[in-house]
Amino acid sequence: MIRSMEAPDLDWVMDIWLEANRQGHPFIPDSYWVNHVPLVRELLPQAEVWVEETEGAIGGFIGIVEGGFVAGLFVAVDRQSSGIGKGLLEHCKARYPRLSLHVYADNDKAVRFYRNNGFTQSEEMVNEDTGHREYVMNWSRA
Repeated sequence: MIRSMEAPDLDWVMDIWLEANRQGHPFIPDSYWVNHVPLVRELLPQAEVWVEETEGAIGGFIGIVEGGFVAGLFVAVDRQSSGIGKGLLEHCKARYPRLSLHVYADNDKAVRFYRNNGFTQSEEMVNEDTGHREYVMNWSRA
């Protein structure tokens, strides 16, 4: 079931955010993610956040800001490749005519996932915080 995030979900969502970032971005020091936990915890409730919940357990979430920017899509490490990410993305595609996001170029699995789900790369840039390359990717309803 996909539903809006509620206040009691925040700890679970933050655990998924931290572990998925550590697993998906081994090229970025762990301290970067740990140091950003307080900021993300503060900003997350300001976004439109949808969670996937099965049998009382949150398996992943997607955060949308500014009417279609995917601020983050994260799936619990032990539940990746199970359709949760695709389901969350489809949920948002049904609500927005266009979606855009930034993804680290070195995160091959995520880049492939977004391409397989209809996103195309529109530009390449360097993330100012980490110094790593990112792709700007976009999707629009046909």
